[in-house]
Amino acid sequence: MVTTLIIVCRNCGGLLMAATQQKTRTCPYCGSRVNVQTAKRIASAENAFKASEILREIKRKKGFNQ
Repeated sequence: MVTTLIIVCRNCGGLLMAATQQKTRTCPYCGSRVNVQTAKRIASAENAFKASEILREIKRKKGFNQ
C-alpha cells in the first residue's frame, strides 16, 4: 500500500497530495515543481482517498477556496 502525503508548495503555499515514492509533483495552483522529499509535510494517510478527506478538512478549517 502506498502512503499519500499532504505537502505545501514552497512557491505559493498551496496544499497538494503526493505519493511517498514520488520525487517531484507539479503544483496545481502555480505550476512550480515541488520536491516531495524536502517539502513541508502537513499530514499523511494510508491511501489517496483518506488523504483527500484530510485535505478537504484542512482547507475547510483554514478557509481555503482552492
